[in-house]
Amino acid sequence: MTALPTLDPTTAQDCCEPTGQPALDAEQAKQKALVFKALADPNRLRLLSMVKAESSGESCVCDLTEPLGLGQPTVSHHLKILVDAGLLHREKRGTWAYYSLVPGALDDVAGILAKL
Repeated sequence: MTALPTLDPTTAQDCCEPTGQPALDAEQAKQKALVFKALADPNRLRLLSMVKAESSGESCVCDLTEPLGLGQPTVSHHLKILVDAGLLHREKRGTWAYYSLVPGALDDVAGILAKL
């Protein structure tokens, strides 16, 4: 039977010095992860694209349920997650809620990735 070669344990002199602070601290990473978690659902991505594509710049929740084939409570839940992530803005008008993109939100998402 042949013995496997063993590696010599490294010492502190063999290790390199850290190059600097991480790009994100723990709290920043937690906040950024909320955005990516919100974007990780296909229905939420579709909702975001529908709101963005609207010529008026906003969509009523009543217009978003049928294209997704989901009930109003489910669509409202997904929209709330997008609002909480800072991607959409919600404005209540009477009994309906209207959603619009937060200005610069999608650029911010792209910037998060560019800075990693």
